Amino acid sequence: MKVTLKMKKTNRAKSDEYFHVLPEKLNCAQSVLKGFQNEFNISNQEIEEFRAWGGGRAEGGTCGALFAAERILRQAGKESVVEEFRQKAGGLLCSEIKEKQFTCAEYVRMADELIEKNL
Repeated sequence: MKVTLKMKKTNRAKSDEYFHVLPEKLNCAQSVLKGFQNEFNISNQEIEEFRAWGGGRAEGGTCGALFAAERILRQAGKESVVEEFRQKAGGLLCSEIKEKQFTCAEYVRMADELIEKNL
């Protein structure tokens, strides 16, 4: 994924506003990329490729929203947010956090906010 850092204050839609919304019905990983699509020149093709990483299918069973956030931050040369996400979410794996206090849309929002905070 080619990412160009050009973040600026915008009125962009938060990533969770794309989660499971028709017609695309984006998963958690895709929603995070879509939320930063314009700021990082993320193509629709790249977002579609991330369909494979939602629903607990990201590497090692990691939450897809976190997986996408890490990809964006790594490409931007920023530090990992894994530990911060773990503290807020109560875990890293989709299977261990899915039944916790938050919905998947809230994990997407959490990943979105961690990206913004760390850019």
